[in-house]
Amino acid sequence: MPHINLLPWREQQREESKKKFIITLMIVVFVCFAGMYVLSSFYSALKDGQNLKNQYLSVEINKLDKKISDIRDLDKKKENLQQRMRLIEELQSSRNLGTQIIDEVAKIVPPGVYLTELERRGSQIHVSGRSESNNRLSTMLRQVQNSYLLERPTMQGITAGGQSSKVLSDFNMEFYVKPFDKIGEVNDGN
Repeated sequence: MPHINLLPWREQQREESKKKFIITLMIVVFVCFAGMYVLSSFYSALKDGQNLKNQYLSVEINKLDKKISDIRDLDKKKENLQQRMRLIEELQSSRNLGTQIIDEVAKIVPPGVYLTELERRGSQIHVSGRSESNNRLSTMLRQVQNSYLLERPTMQGITAGGQSSKVLSDFNMEFYVKPFDKIGEVNDGN
């Protein structure tokens, strides 16, 4: 035992191992922080890109919403114009309606029937008059039913002639003017 080595080699080895461990640990921590920073930057860039896309889409959606509201306004204007055109068309086709009614009433009144009163209230026409016979009144009712302009005839009453004329009977009758669309269909068919 004359040669005993008293140098602290184990302690030196431990110190070196400790230094290597600390350096390795520092490198690992640095690599982890660097990796986290790179990942955070990458995801932050993705998030910023998505936010830019969302902002662009929001701007475009607002533009489209404005265009949609403009289209709705145009549709309302179009509907108003179409309604006006239909009204003008109805007025245009019915401007001679009074003349047509008088002409048609003259056609449906058979010989032997005399009208004393003709009154129109909207689409209802009330007729009063005198007739030589009930057969002539039934002929008038059939002609109203066959008319292109008149419909729904109803006899309100027939009374025997008064003291001045025992030959003629007094009568009251109502019928209606057909609605515009039915008249237009019949006229288009002719």
